[in-house]
Amino acid sequence: MRLHPYELFKVLGVSTRLKILQMLKSEGPIPVKTIAKRIGVTDAAVSQHLKALRHAGLVKSERKGYWIPYHVDQEALNSCCGVLMDVCRCHSNHDSCCDSDTKLDRETLLKMRDQLRNELEDVEKRIEELMD
Repeated sequence: MRLHPYELFKVLGVSTRLKILQMLKSEGPIPVKTIAKRIGVTDAAVSQHLKALRHAGLVKSERKGYWIPYHVDQEALNSCCGVLMDVCRCHSNHDSCCDSDTKLDRETLLKMRDQLRNELEDVEKRIEELMD
């Protein structure tokens, strides 16, 4: 199921869910009890947050006997990241922030340049990872 971007970001607007995503992304498949213990909330609360994240398509689970580890759906997370980048990115051909008629101060332009350089570095790293 693919959610509309505003629904997706509504799901991500809860700090506990972001903590859960970070944990799953960095540590890989983890069961509810472990997540709950590490972030200091109840198992039931973690289950509800995971339900919302599953509904958004960001996490998956696979039963292994009594153990149900959860993990990030990296493809869905990348898609989410792409949506956010599209929202935040300055598209010079139509965004007012880059219109030639708009006067931007030097500091703002330098920040924009740094952001573009960082974005380019990230893209180049991803390309390298795909080539390996």
